[in-house]
Amino acid sequence: MCVDVFSLRGGILKIGIIGTGYVGLTTAVCFAEFGHEVMCSDKDEKKLKLLKKCKSPIYEPKLENLLHKNFERLKFTSKNKEVVDFADAIFICVGTPEKNGKPDLSQVEEAAREIALSLKNDYKLIIEKSTVPVNTYQWVKKTLKRYSKSSINFDVASNPEFLREGSAIDDFMNPDRIIVGVENKKAEKILRKIYKPLIKKGVPFLVTDPATAEIIKHASNSFLAMKISYINMVANLCEKLGVDVTTVAKGMGYDPRIGDKFLNAGIGYGGSCFPKDVRTFIKIAEEHGINFSLLRETEKINKAQRKRFIEKVENVLWINKNKNIAIWGLSFKPGTDDIRDAPSIDIVSELSKQGANLRLYDPKAMENFKKIFPESENIKYCNDKYEALKNADALLILTEWDEFKNPNFNKMKKLMRLPIIIDGRNIYELDEIEEGFEYYSVGRRAVKK
Repeated sequence: MCVDVFSLRGGILKIGIIGTGYVGLTTAVCFAEFGHEVMCSDKDEKKLKLLKKCKSPIYEPKLENLLHKNFERLKFTSKNKEVVDFADAIFICVGTPEKNGKPDLSQVEEAAREIALSLKNDYKLIIEKSTVPVNTYQWVKKTLKRYSKSSINFDVASNPEFLREGSAIDDFMNPDRIIVGVENKKAEKILRKIYKPLIKKGVPFLVTDPATAEIIKHASNSFLAMKISYINMVANLCEKLGVDVTTVAKGMGYDPRIGDKFLNAGIGYGGSCFPKDVRTFIKIAEEHGINFSLLRETEKINKAQRKRFIEKVENVLWINKNKNIAIWGLSFKPGTDDIRDAPSIDIVSELSKQGANLRLYDPKAMENFKKIFPESENIKYCNDKYEALKNADALLILTEWDEFKNPNFNKMKKLMRLPIIIDGRNIYELDEIEEGFEYYSVGRRAVKK
């Protein structure tokens, strides 16, 4: 019996990870940090080459350090069969890209099918970690039964991730909670062993059925997205009334029922999770006869916030055509090179169409951005933030990277043709703005010194 095998190993498990994206690779290195032996598979040979050389194919703070530290406990392969043969528990961490509210689950189905074809008689626990619609676990079970070559002994569980890009390692090692959806005590016991180091630290461990665990992820991310859109609507009103939204948010955040997280006004959310999860949750609700108009409005507000920012640039500069505009920040948030659904994409696209000359800088995301916007006559990529400012008519701040928060304002003023800052992330306090600058932010009064 597999649980006895775990006991013989002193609580060390052999864990398989299918997919080495942000979720899969973070999960792998953190489980290795717990002391477990981990084997990862991926179809991308370029990724595997880097990983086998102990190099991370993605930028995520602390990830490569943990990869180095635990490399002896990590193995990488292109064959899912090797993972199945190796592992006691197998986590499915593949992508589930969304289109029109419908997630593409083909990679999940493929992983389940390949696991089934490799299963033997020994017990395996297969765990969904990818974000999937409710009741996907039933399709995973059905696929495993359909494609297995013999009578097999397995369980399917759900263990949604709650990782934020840019702080994924810290989020994994110090989570708010661990959610596991299981159908029996055997599966629960294995997951408790996997997460034992965190449970010993007192992290809440909530056991549910798989469908409940699946829906918790969508409900959580959709609520946070709604909170962001709410404060952005408040910001738009504050701007009209001459009230400072940051003070309003601070006052709201003292209420423990509200809290101060995700109350930062700006140009809206992006990334691979919030936009996708909101659209998917709307679709799930509609398929079951629920009109989730609240989330539709959340999505609408988020898209409108990007348009409002472009309008703000037009209101400040009058005509954007032939203006030299510097842009600091391209990733959807600091701490990552991920540009999926980033506000910067819409803003750069529109300004480029309007004929502005754009000089772009981001500490990590420029290579990814070049895949969408190659360097051209009116789009240039710069080596540092100050180079982007040369002869600029305005600076736009689209991502709140730390390196942007304490600039040399005097140097900026000398480099820029017009010392105008239009801040989409409210990274400066109003009284920080130095003499000679015009400063425009979100939900606060304009400053002209």
